[in-house]
Amino acid sequence: MNKSVKTIIGLGVAVVVLGGGLTALILTEPKNTDNTESSVSTSEESSEVYGNGIHLINDEKAGEAEGIIKEVTVKNSTDTLQIVMDKAPTEESPATYTLKGYEDIPLNTAVVGTLANNANNMVTSSIVDETGDNLSKFGFDNPQAEVEVKFQTGTVKKFLVGDKAPAKSSTYVMLDGEKIVYTVDTSYIANYSKTLDEFVDIIILEEPPEEEYPIVNSLRIEREDIDYDIFLEYDKKSEDGKYSGGTSASHVMTEPTDAYLTVERSEPVTNGMFGLKSDGVYSIHCKESDIAGAGLKEPFCRVTMDCDNGNNYVLLMSEPFIDDNNKKCCYAMFEGGNIIYIVDTEEAKWCTVMPIDITSRIMIGSYVWNITELSVNTSDISEEFIIEPKDKSAENNQKEHFNVKRNGELFDTERYRQFYSCLIDAYAEEFALDADIPDTLPVVTVEYTDSYTEKSVKIEFYDNTALTMLIVVDGKSKYTCSKAYVDTLIENIKRIETGEDYIRTWK
Repeated sequence: MNKSVKTIIGLGVAVVVLGGGLTALILTEPKNTDNTESSVSTSEESSEVYGNGIHLINDEKAGEAEGIIKEVTVKNSTDTLQIVMDKAPTEESPATYTLKGYEDIPLNTAVVGTLANNANNMVTSSIVDETGDNLSKFGFDNPQAEVEVKFQTGTVKKFLVGDKAPAKSSTYVMLDGEKIVYTVDTSYIANYSKTLDEFVDIIILEEPPEEEYPIVNSLRIEREDIDYDIFLEYDKKSEDGKYSGGTSASHVMTEPTDAYLTVERSEPVTNGMFGLKSDGVYSIHCKESDIAGAGLKEPFCRVTMDCDNGNNYVLLMSEPFIDDNNKKCCYAMFEGGNIIYIVDTEEAKWCTVMPIDITSRIMIGSYVWNITELSVNTSDISEEFIIEPKDKSAENNQKEHFNVKRNGELFDTERYRQFYSCLIDAYAEEFALDADIPDTLPVVTVEYTDSYTEKSVKIEFYDNTALTMLIVVDGKSKYTCSKAYVDTLIENIKRIETGEDYIRTWK
């Protein structure tokens, strides 16, 4: 029995003598395996002088309760873990620890460190048994964990973790080689029963600090359930702060078609690999058989992210499945990596995302004063606009800075701006990348030249169904939109000449 325990017990005996027969101490009831009441119990009042606050693990050679722990070995029901010092303590910072043999795995070092730090700070709540007659009722016939602590001085301490006590979030603990059973707050003890998987960092790829955050140059999604790639590219024109197209997203889609992206829906796809969290671990130091078993030898989904800092990441994912918690998940690992994670597909959106999910559905995204030429044509109306800055050497971004000519004649600039505003109100409803283009003439044709992107675009609207129109861009079928919008567009084209207010809504 250690000296501090003997001293406290001695004090307890003295109190009994001085008090003229202190009533029997009532200790916390342990687990009763033989359905009989335990004869050992305690009260809150007596625990303050009998077993409360004892440092179970101390560095006897250093003469202190909290020495410097060099190594901890934990044996529990699933693993044998060896915790070793990674960095020695300094005046500025405490020691840090890692798991021997798993230094190449991204670990939650804060949790790993508790296996040393909790041993150093572990104090008892009470003593519940000194006889050691029936340790099985406390769970020591099959302990939850066996822990060996080595201090830098050479002191070695061992303790056993038993069952949880009935009250006050406590767990039974016993020093190896002694018969005294203590209770210790479970918060000191819980991590010694964790599996190896639970020490793995749930963050698959660390999110860099803001000042070091790289630009994602491109992101390619290759998936078995679609016969095309989804390719997103960084739009360098977004750097100059000018309004260049549709949304403020810094990326655009170039495959399977050219399209603008919405910021809210596209950023989890373009940048979602940074800070990606796992729901669990399938395999650590995975072998070829593990990779094949997880469906990653021929992955369902491959995501390639290329960054401007020279780093390139390839994330492999399995076909989604439903886990025991009815959550849609997949297995995931980095190409060439040695750990397979379980990931929620709500986090790993690349497994399920479709182009229409992240595009803005804006068909015409050019800023009004970037347009230099615009024409709109129906079967019986043709309108052509030329837009020129009044001062080509100046920074022009307001209507007062431009002259507009309609069919060769000066035209009211504000009225032109209003018509263009109606024109870009059209939103695509669905992609129609494989649709056949009708042999008939288009119902409406819109052509424009954008000085900022230095591109000319031709958009044609064809009859498709009773409620939709097919949109063909530069000769390729691309979207469908509401037929009501096209009917309204035709009416607004007619109103250019009449001067009537443009229609801004349609059913």
